[in-house]
Amino acid sequence: MIAFKTTALWFWMNNRAINGALECNGRNPDQMNARVRYYRQYCQQLGVDPGSNLTC
Repeated sequence: MIAFKTTALWFWMNNRAINGALECNGRNPDQMNARVRYYRQYCQQLGVDPGSNLTC
């Protein structure tokens, strides 16, 4: 379980292109905001800081 959490956080912090083509530049702000909200919830559950650069 720890390996999964570590890998997920590493990918998020290093490869911010998750759904970028579909969400960025005003294409789908509701979906982007939902993704950021879910990510913050996961970080809170894991007790880690989500960082500040979460949107496109």
